Amino acid sequence: MVLSMSIADTYQRLRDEIPARVTIVVAAKTRSAEEMLEVIEAGATDIGHNYVQEAEQARAALGPDADRVRWHLIGHLQTNKINKALQVFDVMQTVDSLETARAIDTRAARFCRVVPVYIEVNSASEASKTGVAPDLKALAGLARGLCTFEHVRLDGLMTMGPLGAGDDVRAAFRKTRHLFDQLRGLGMTCLDTLSMGMTDSYRIAIEEGATMVRPGTIVFGPR
Repeated sequence: MVLSMSIADTYQRLRDEIPARVTIVVAAKTRSAEEMLEVIEAGATDIGHNYVQEAEQARAALGPDADRVRWHLIGHLQTNKINKALQVFDVMQTVDSLETARAIDTRAARFCRVVPVYIEVNSASEASKTGVAPDLKALAGLARGLCTFEHVRLDGLMTMGPLGAGDDVRAAFRKTRHLFDQLRGLGMTCLDTLSMGMTDSYRIAIEEGATMVRPGTIVFGPR
């Protein structure tokens, strides 16, 4: 009889497997407060959520334990949710337009916050996904615009990439890493985070230069 591993055990095994230089953001969409608390107790430092309202409810259920980790928005941000998002998330990983960044900046000023953000890159140019086209000129223009705001701090790039773990995923991650390096070569040394890879693809992402991965199912088990 094979006993299933606990959430704590699977997280610790993952942490042992992944190089220490790579941050693990545990993707917790639809997970209960009890499941999140177990992974926090196991040593998780960062939690990712796709939806503002769900993350708000999770933080409320966790109480003081919610403050033991950094909270990352890893889903699309709607402008009308920014005020609430600023009260829930420490990092916004999915900025894809100057308009969104400007709205974050304006509202963050009211909270006296400087918000770390990443630019989301639609690395496989998929019509069904948000993000900036994987084009250096477009990315550099947005990055320069973000650097003009007082209450937004550009820290990195993020990509979803296509589903799976095949050659298309590797190509998308490799392209994003190349764009990351090109932007740094243009003097944007503020970029220090490359967020790529989920449960199916985090190993490929690390091979292609990710400094942050976002696994979920491998930690918690199937939804």
